[in-house]
Amino acid sequence: MSSTPSVSVVIPTRNRPVLVTRAVRSVLAQTLDDIEVIVVVDGPDDATCDTLAAIGDARLRVVALPKSGGAPNARNIGVREARAPFTALLDDDDEWLPEKLAIQLDLARSARVRMPIVASRLVNRTPRAEFVMPRRLPAAGEPLSEYLTVRRGLFHGDGFIQTSTIMAPTELLRRVPFTVGLRRLQELDWTLRALSHDDVDLLFAAEPLVLWHQDEDRPRITFDTSWEEQFEWLQRSRPLLTPRAYAALTMSVISSMAAPTRSATAFRTLLREARRHGRPGVYDYLAFAQIWLIPPQLRRSLRDRVLKRPGANASAPPPRPASASQAGSVRGGQERHRVEAGQSARRLSGEAGRVGEIGA
Repeated sequence: MSSTPSVSVVIPTRNRPVLVTRAVRSVLAQTLDDIEVIVVVDGPDDATCDTLAAIGDARLRVVALPKSGGAPNARNIGVREARAPFTALLDDDDEWLPEKLAIQLDLARSARVRMPIVASRLVNRTPRAEFVMPRRLPAAGEPLSEYLTVRRGLFHGDGFIQTSTIMAPTELLRRVPFTVGLRRLQELDWTLRALSHDDVDLLFAAEPLVLWHQDEDRPRITFDTSWEEQFEWLQRSRPLLTPRAYAALTMSVISSMAAPTRSATAFRTLLREARRHGRPGVYDYLAFAQIWLIPPQLRRSLRDRVLKRPGANASAPPPRPASASQAGSVRGGQERHRVEAGQSARRLSGEAGRVGEIGA
């Protein structure tokens, strides 16, 4: 492939040949075909390399690493290999809907800042429910750290960003690499650090363009992270957060990691931290209480009941991407509208809720 592609796609993977093949095929099926796909195999994995070699598409390139360094390291290596001016990220267990890259590239090219991060809504598919998230787009002038972290409901928040939704200038991804060794909240960490630069803004495509497969029974190494390790990350990140956002993360995300220990010391430490360095709201206190008092499985069941409208079909097929798009930008207060957002996207957006690590 001699010409320079418009978008490079980076997919880190290891020991999941069936899943990564599904992810790659969703990229190769994009309506934007001027792309390259870089799969970074994170350590020795002949099965995955052989499976990918059988795809036989010249746009696909496999970078096999001699040893495992984790997903953030694999993403950084993939970004260094990228040849396009924009790079989009995809986790190996997720899929893209066909117009994802075309819609995001159009938004990026019309952005008013030099370094636009373009995300999108997604379809969150779990064994128990399916809905669209984030619930809403950022409001003009709203601090993005608060949009991404602060709850406006007991069992959910409004804002959200996930790795497979992110497309950004390759230059920005090289300037601000992913934090190697951080095992949770990798996309939030990267987004907050990137947005600390004056020439960066965050745009959202309003329609869901990603299928986020949350198989809750699938082993995930990131879930083994100790709460103390993630608490240290949060304390280092405090300059990137408003006091409101800092309290929200402390009392929801970090607390949800610490609560299974049933440690009174952890309970007091996190509550004191949120009050001393943050500005907790009513929902933060309520979330903190239910995280420590209600078992996780019961919390998830209650959350699904709250977020799912009566009569909604959890097994319904995901919405197709609309031919039109709508984007929200916080820093410039800008909004872009195409002719019309798809009906399925608007209908499902009202059912959106966050079931990821933030607001769990």
